[in-house]
Amino acid sequence: MHDDCPFCRIVAGDESAAVLYEDDRTIAFLDQQPAATGHALVVPRTHAEEIFTEDSATTDAVFDAVRTVAGALEDALEPDGFSVFHTSGPLVGTVDHAHVHVVPRTADDDVSLALSRRGFDPDEADRLASRVRNALET
Repeated sequence: MHDDCPFCRIVAGDESAAVLYEDDRTIAFLDQQPAATGHALVVPRTHAEEIFTEDSATTDAVFDAVRTVAGALEDALEPDGFSVFHTSGPLVGTVDHAHVHVVPRTADDDVSLALSRRGFDPDEADRLASRVRNALET
């Protein structure tokens, strides 16, 4: 546990949160600054800055919990859909404890997760796909 990490304090029970779900590896709670009603965070119980460098059991548990929480939010809120995302590295924001956002969406919400798009170059895509396949083989 990192004493300066608010998510570690929630895991330890030292800070309050509106807990939605918990198991031996994860905990999910409502975001205290929600983008939409039901905006939840799913975090591993152990402090980790990056979810994808954790052991596969922890990573699997986090995404299993994401599925479970999204299903419960679907039943409770009947949203039009969901935005689910994880950000890592220096882009993560103010809390460096790995977390996945589960945001119930409605057609009239003010949530904006804009991705600027550009053209698709087939040659560049082939080169990138080759590099990724090579990385997967090592």
